[in-house]
Amino acid sequence: MTGRRYLLAFTDEQVAYAEQVGAACRAVWNTALEQRREYRRRGGFIGYVEQARQMAEAKKDPHCAWLADAPSHTLQQTLRDVDRACRTHGTWRVRWRSKSRTAPSFRFPDPHQIAVRRLSRRWGEVRLPKFGAVRFRWTRPLGGATRSATVSRSGGRWHISRVHGRNRRSGRRDAVRAQLGRLHARIRDRRADFAARTAVRLVRHHGTVVVEDLRIRNMTASAKGTIERPGRNVRQKAGLNRAILAKGWGGFLLRLEQVARYHGAQVVKIDPAYTSQTCNACTHVARESRESQAVFRCVACGHQDNADVNAAKNILAAGLAVTGRGDLAVGRSVKRQPPERLAA
Repeated sequence: MTGRRYLLAFTDEQVAYAEQVGAACRAVWNTALEQRREYRRRGGFIGYVEQARQMAEAKKDPHCAWLADAPSHTLQQTLRDVDRACRTHGTWRVRWRSKSRTAPSFRFPDPHQIAVRRLSRRWGEVRLPKFGAVRFRWTRPLGGATRSATVSRSGGRWHISRVHGRNRRSGRRDAVRAQLGRLHARIRDRRADFAARTAVRLVRHHGTVVVEDLRIRNMTASAKGTIERPGRNVRQKAGLNRAILAKGWGGFLLRLEQVARYHGAQVVKIDPAYTSQTCNACTHVARESRESQAVFRCVACGHQDNADVNAAKNILAAGLAVTGRGDLAVGRSVKRQPPERLAA
């Protein structure tokens, strides 16, 4: 959806009526907002449907005849705008519309009530409910079918903003999108095939498969933070999140559990805490032992191994300790410590 703005050439009567409609919409906005806040103070809630019903009843009151003078769709759209603002920002953060500081504006949401035609090279005409025919400066093409129109005052002049659909499509862009779709589908198929083949190979040759119980959702959480406390290294964290999700850990674990039940194997999940900082030879835990992403050298006994291999040995030992006690899930076990190693 895109919009284009045009300068209106109101007559004096239309200017007075536009001011009247803007004032009615401002009064509806403030009344609806105050009503919502009063309901909140009393622990209740009122929404658009009930407020629209009450506004329809108020039009029948002789003291509120000015509501009936304005186009009904503009008042209903004002109630919808209040509802959307309260849901987005909260009832207490939505601002009042001031007569002196807020420029009058109102929207016609029904495209069937908006008719546009061109009069000359520089002028066009739009028909609005209860306004009749209004001339406007034709400064640019319309750009598509009208979806809605907003009339507003700015700098003492009145404008109309048309919202229309994007009717221009590029054949080359559609072709590129189709190519990207086929490429991503091929990537998904290859990832699923790798997960299935690897899972079947593991459970066919091993009765027990031990994995880390990783919290993937927490690991790939966004680092943007909030307005009060913005995050740090957001781009780096976003790249790490994409790399983790691209590996398909969750899908592989799901496939592994499925084929394990079919082949009679068992999948054991263990707590991943300190598995990469624990020495598999002496069980000493130290962050300094992990010299790099690939090198592990124990600061206590001097044992050296590939960091991933050392962590895998710790994961396997913890999993075998769990299965040795007859418990297939760390979450259901009360004995978390593995048995003491026997002296050589």
